[in-house]
Amino acid sequence: MAQILLTFYILMTCLAMNVHSQQDYTGISSQDCDSNNQTGNNSQPYLYACNGEKRFCQAFLIFKSKPPYNSVKTISNLTSSSPKELARVNNVTESQLFPTNKEVIIPVDCSCAGQYYQKNTSIIIGDSETYYVLANDILQGLSTCNSLMRDNKEGELDLIAGMELKVPLRCACPTRNQFRNGTKYLLTYPLNSGESVSDIGERFNVTEKSILYANGFSEDDPNPTIFTSTPILIPLPTEPSSTSLTIIQNSDDDTKAPTFPPLVGSDPRKQKSTRKLYVVIAITAGCSLLVLVVALSVFFLVYKKRPKGLLLPRMGTRRLSPEDLRAEIASFEKGIHVYEIEEIKKATESFSSERQIKGSVFYGVFGKDTTLAVKRTRKDVFKEVNILKKLNHFNLIKLEGVCKYNDRFYQVFEYMENGSLREWLCENCSSEKNWSWAMRIQIALDIAHGLNYLHSFTKPGYVHKNIKSSNILLDGNMRAKIANFGLAGPAMDLETTTTTSTSTDHSQRTTASHVVGTRGYVDPAYLATGITTPKIDVFAFGVVVLELMTRKNAVAVQNGREVLLSKAVVEIMEGDCPEADLGVFIDPSLKEDNRYREFALRLAKLSVACLKREPESRPSMAEVVSTLSKIQADHLQKIDL
Repeated sequence: MAQILLTFYILMTCLAMNVHSQQDYTGISSQDCDSNNQTGNNSQPYLYACNGEKRFCQAFLIFKSKPPYNSVKTISNLTSSSPKELARVNNVTESQLFPTNKEVIIPVDCSCAGQYYQKNTSIIIGDSETYYVLANDILQGLSTCNSLMRDNKEGELDLIAGMELKVPLRCACPTRNQFRNGTKYLLTYPLNSGESVSDIGERFNVTEKSILYANGFSEDDPNPTIFTSTPILIPLPTEPSSTSLTIIQNSDDDTKAPTFPPLVGSDPRKQKSTRKLYVVIAITAGCSLLVLVVALSVFFLVYKKRPKGLLLPRMGTRRLSPEDLRAEIASFEKGIHVYEIEEIKKATESFSSERQIKGSVFYGVFGKDTTLAVKRTRKDVFKEVNILKKLNHFNLIKLEGVCKYNDRFYQVFEYMENGSLREWLCENCSSEKNWSWAMRIQIALDIAHGLNYLHSFTKPGYVHKNIKSSNILLDGNMRAKIANFGLAGPAMDLETTTTTSTSTDHSQRTTASHVVGTRGYVDPAYLATGITTPKIDVFAFGVVVLELMTRKNAVAVQNGREVLLSKAVVEIMEGDCPEADLGVFIDPSLKEDNRYREFALRLAKLSVACLKREPESRPSMAEVVSTLSKIQADHLQKIDL
């Protein structure tokens, strides 16, 4: 009975805290990487609870600039925030380069994801980076190790350079009580060395009481224990800006200060927490060393067994023997599996019609219950495989393995349950395939993320050259992935190119020997010049966005004649009444949403920007991602309202 009463008391206390206080300060425990606690939905990610008056709001973060995240563009890309808004609140231009360790204010759209507030972004990891390093060093405590591990399926030892990870940033919205007391915004602020609550109050011109309340501290404890580099919430009555508060730029010596000393007060758990932290660091370092030793051992073992004189085939190689293909694939970075033809025949029931997906693509059950797609072709797939082995992104189709038997090649891909986007957008589809603005915006954002990675986060940058709705596949959750890299190639070829100076988005130009692509999606500038740039994909993406909005084909039939969907919509948007005329093209099922005009117009404007005749005038895919993220956030906000 006593235990029941105690449990009830604790429960009621927790509920009372959720009602009366904003959040609980998690302290140094949020920096741990305790994977043993990550069990199901009950894991503690140390994000802020979704207990505010609104499920969506404008919030702010403080981030200290450090290369390579030391400019408006790189910081906004890291946090998926608007570069224009970031520049505005910091009173700088969008081309601004910040000094090292300068505090930068980041405006973000904060929303509830389940029971926690967060701002979703992503990051491409570098060499030797772990969840701990990402959370506490690169992201400076604005995310947590446990939340990264919760949102990504990869284990700590599975992380490899170039992989994209989902990142939930820590943000929150004011409670009803805070709104009543004048708080309009909450700012996530990683503590500097030597700061106290009173120091922070003076900097932001807010009371100590409001800061203590925002972080779940008792008013009876004016000197709570807080730790360097851990975040606390600052309640603000007005939007922060560089002119309204003192922005600190630490000296280089500040970065050498001890990382985790308590700032104020004492804590009997200090020694235990610090010891645990050191153990985590030691284990992480030991595991990293072990992985390095194993990797080097495997490398030398493979190197010794590799046939002498074996050269990697050039991109133009037309035929490979099974032995050469096997030797080449065995050295792939992603460890692509080389299948035996018997495995593939067994999985696909000898390519039976019942296992046929479409054309030369079949599905097969490998092992006990692993369903994969198999594509067979007589065309040499080495070029495509050579590209796919370097790619690792959620929105790009994953190549699982390869087989060569007689004169045919077989590629084994992850299985996409819902087929192609074109199949779902067919004009004669049944009503059950109608879906909302939210789903279509998410699909557009998925495609944009995949292309942004392809253009800007691979070395060299690649151009797909064949973006179209039939090459966009949908998984079981209706998330989109780009497929069919048969025409893809590097955006820069030093032997045949004249380059531009835009190195940040790999916009280097390559003169193509012949023009490739699909009618309705091919960039007119590419047709005229044969010059290959990432803006080819941007143009095709603009056409796919129009398909998402209209459910019409890229080459549509109007009044008995063929017209390009892109040309028709561009003419509408350049006309006198774009809103009214656009309604003729919009998918009728979307018009049931009374907000359709707003989002149709915004997506149409984005599409037209991508379809501009001059490639230089089109946005980069990074800019497209930023715009679509804002459209998605606004749509979510309107749904909540």
